[in-house]
Amino acid sequence: MPSIANQKGIRISPRKVAVVASLVRGRSVEDALTILDFTPRRAALPVKEAIKSAAANAEHNHSYKPGTLEITEISVTSGPRLKRYIPAARGRARRFQRKTSHIRVVVDGEKREIKKTSERKVPAAKKETE
Repeated sequence: MPSIANQKGIRISPRKVAVVASLVRGRSVEDALTILDFTPRRAALPVKEAIKSAAANAEHNHSYKPGTLEITEISVTSGPRLKRYIPAARGRARRFQRKTSHIRVVVDGEKREIKKTSERKVPAAKKETE
């Protein structure tokens, strides 16, 4: 059973957070936390917190062992934009938007194997009687 953690309203652009999220997608939780410790990006901290939260949810709610957890899904979507103004020439004001992000992490402890589709067995051709 997968465990989910959400971080909402992160004050970093989703484009910048998505770069960091793609570094850890599909990895184990331990590897992901190690990678994020050495990632020199501001977005690494919120992603790391979301992964820790998902891991804690899995351990507490589903009794998974910490060493068996893997990130099955991590997605970054845009949150609400904060509309702001900045002073411009001749007493005017220019609008700009501060972008926010939502991070969703899904962690699972069970390794699920993808079933390979077996080739369809074609029945032997019937012999034609002449």
